[in-house]
Order: sequence, then C-alpha cells, then structure tokens
Amino acid sequence: MLVLSRKKEEKILIGSDIVITIVDIEGDRVKLGINAPPGAKILRAELYEEIKEENRGANGSSYEVLKKLDNIIKK
Repeated sequence: MLVLSRKKEEKILIGSDIVITIVDIEGDRVKLGINAPPGAKILRAELYEEIKEENRGANGSSYEVLKKLDNIIKK
C-alpha cells in the first residue's frame, strides 16, 4: 500500500486519466474529488462489499429455488 500525505487542493494521479483532489479537510474527515473517465466505476469499499454480499445471497437463493423446482418436477 502506498501512503501519501496531501494538503487541501493537492492532487494524486492514478495512471494518466484519474485525478484525485483533496477538496476539504474537516477534523478527521477528508473530502475527495475524483475525475475519471465516464466508464470507470468508483465505489466506496463498504458499498462494494455490501453489493458482493447481496449478490452472493441472491445467487444462493436462486440455486435453492431451482433445486426445489427440480425436485417438484421430478415427482
């Protein structure tokens, strides 16, 4: 992991097309501005984890429903 110190209005470049700007610092919170290509997905890590868990749950439910339907059809 790369750890950087930045001040308000300073920037970080990721590749040549993603720019992260420190917009504001208030206490223990930092506001970031992110300029990225339109197709780039930008998610908060906790939201990404929540989506993954929801997808796992949905996949499991679908499998269980299909399994039950298969058992009903076989009877």
